[in-house]
Amino acid sequence: MAEPKRVRFYLEDDLRKSAAAGQHNFVGKITAVLRAAGFEVGFHPNTTAERIKAAGRRGYGLCHMTPPPNARCLTFRRVYHYPFWQIQASDKRWEWDVAHAAFDPGQCPRKEADRFYGFWRKRIGGALLDQVGDDGFVYIPLQGRLTEQRSFQSCSPLDMIRRTRAALPGRRLIVTLHPKETYTPGELAELEALEARDPALDVRMGERDALLPRCSFVVTQTSSIAFDGMFFGKPSVVFGQTDFHHVMVDGRDSDAFDRVTDHRPDYAAYLWWVWQHMAINAGHDSAEAKIRAKLSAAGWPVG
Repeated sequence: MAEPKRVRFYLEDDLRKSAAAGQHNFVGKITAVLRAAGFEVGFHPNTTAERIKAAGRRGYGLCHMTPPPNARCLTFRRVYHYPFWQIQASDKRWEWDVAHAAFDPGQCPRKEADRFYGFWRKRIGGALLDQVGDDGFVYIPLQGRLTEQRSFQSCSPLDMIRRTRAALPGRRLIVTLHPKETYTPGELAELEALEARDPALDVRMGERDALLPRCSFVVTQTSSIAFDGMFFGKPSVVFGQTDFHHVMVDGRDSDAFDRVTDHRPDYAAYLWWVWQHMAINAGHDSAEAKIRAKLSAAGWPVG
């Protein structure tokens, strides 16, 4: 039996209100594609209770950032900055098609990539680009669960700090906590103990804008700060699986910290590839065609 041509969006409250009012650009473009293909569209809260109901509902669904509750649902998520988006079968970035695609800078249009990178470098970096330099320290932005090694990580965040110190004895390391994360007393105690034993280790809260332009390079699990480092010409060592691993140094490699010093990939070609080619630019004329292609590839009858 064919599924009814009905799509339910599962959205957080503010996003749901904006989408229902036709005020969200990307959701509006998805909705236009769906309605043109004869779909009925509805907007629902993105709550646990609604996602449990969604698992047994007929029709199709789109969740914002959360796992699709059944095989006819997809996830959509911003690719770090507006107006770039992905529509995928998984909410896990390292499972996205871009993560498994091969990046070949030689296949990118040179002039277009340089222009694109220059525009977005100024848009993202702004006045901070005037502060770019190298003060010799390594910037280690942390995310959450400091003592755990999660499935997509090659070690726990605290072990990442220890491995960095072992590879770079005496080098100044500035470790930052994420302002939106909640850390347990045990996690903070272990981090404070590391800091107390290491005079060249400095733990701070946030300070992305001060540290990213002035560091030598970034060490992280999957923080978007490594992605933003590309706009400042800053290479990164990553200890987790990401959708932007192609131009990063893999922390699992024994020579990672030797290589990162001179690691200068083609950031212009990569940003064009990952944003303009592999993602959906909601501000570009190609957006609706790309949305239709994504939905069609997932088996949705959008024509």
